[in-house]
Amino acid sequence: MTEKPTYVTHLECGLTGEDDYAPDVIHGLSRAGRPLLVRYDLETMAQDLDRDAIWARGGGFWKWRELLPVRKTRDVVSLGEVDTPLIPLAHVSRDLGAASPVLVKDEGRLPTGSFKARGLALAVSMAKALGVDKLAIPTNGNAGAAMAAYGAAAGMTSYVFCPDDTPEANVREIALQGAKVWRVNGLINDCGKIVGGGKDATGWYDVSTLKEPYRIEGKKTMGLELAAQLGWTLPDAIFYPTGGGTGLIGMWKAFDEMEKLGWIGAKRPKMFAVQAEGCAPIVRAFEAGERHAELWEDAHTYAAGIRVPIAVGDFLILDAVRASGGAAMAVSDDAIEEARRAAGTRDGMLLCPEGAATLAAYQRALAAGQVTPSDRVVLFNCGSGLKYPMPDIAGLLDRHKPIDYQALMNG
Repeated sequence: MTEKPTYVTHLECGLTGEDDYAPDVIHGLSRAGRPLLVRYDLETMAQDLDRDAIWARGGGFWKWRELLPVRKTRDVVSLGEVDTPLIPLAHVSRDLGAASPVLVKDEGRLPTGSFKARGLALAVSMAKALGVDKLAIPTNGNAGAAMAAYGAAAGMTSYVFCPDDTPEANVREIALQGAKVWRVNGLINDCGKIVGGGKDATGWYDVSTLKEPYRIEGKKTMGLELAAQLGWTLPDAIFYPTGGGTGLIGMWKAFDEMEKLGWIGAKRPKMFAVQAEGCAPIVRAFEAGERHAELWEDAHTYAAGIRVPIAVGDFLILDAVRASGGAAMAVSDDAIEEARRAAGTRDGMLLCPEGAATLAAYQRALAAGQVTPSDRVVLFNCGSGLKYPMPDIAGLLDRHKPIDYQALMNG
């Protein structure tokens, strides 16, 4: 990987627009207590960069180095990233009456098996560049796993706090990748309080969702990659599983930057923020016409990745959804499981529960006329379905007894 020019100019508060935050120093939230966004010299970038030449490099999201904040190649932490594929759900789409197959962007192909690799690779790389050696994060599973892996590769110590009902595969994965991990008798926001409360005592860097500026830049690469895969156009609609919402915000930022670079036109997809009925603070705020989302009490859903009772970037999610003409939608756990089984049995696509939530939401939006059968739609599967418990529906055979092959065929 060779040195690439970087174009970062400053950081600014996503809420107030205050833009006097210097690059290349450690930042958390803005003075207003809201996320900081990285800004670039887009005018110079437009003159210097060729979108097709960048896309031709191959090799995953680090190909977009010039559009990212890491200045020195020595600070890039990589685990062999790839461009994640767009996979058509041909049979399920036909079952639902869609004119063309819905596409699933399968982020489970990334290192550590989820889209969290994008954001955490950038956060860890920038932490390395800024001289940080201790990282801490609250997680529902996949973010902690990604931070543990990239932190280990960077020679850092990682501290991870997760709800006590986090999927066991995630907890063991985090530990095996070198992090110190604790189960906490609470939800992810309770874990976040532990991380925030320990900063002064421990000196660790808080890598919570949107509480540092760089995870969003990693998630931004989903939008860059998607546009390139679709021939520098954007789909009509994107359904995105939304907890903290970093990826939805990041893609919306990518679309704006690409338009200013002259890489795409002004058309935007309808953005659908998908939550579970048992934890839907963004949906409630959207339906009430509010710009901020209140804490969701008694949050519960088996789609653990979107069980986020409160999001510091709530207004950025809601702004993007409304500006796009999309919606925030909640689906039931039963609908999520039904969609998961449909994708697996009909199209061989093993979705994680959060990814299956987007298919359930698409089905509902299609029935309600929020999208049309002819719309080009992309669903985000945020993690490998192999990391989650699966129903045991296998039959049993006794090899010592006669086999009724006709019954096997009909079973």
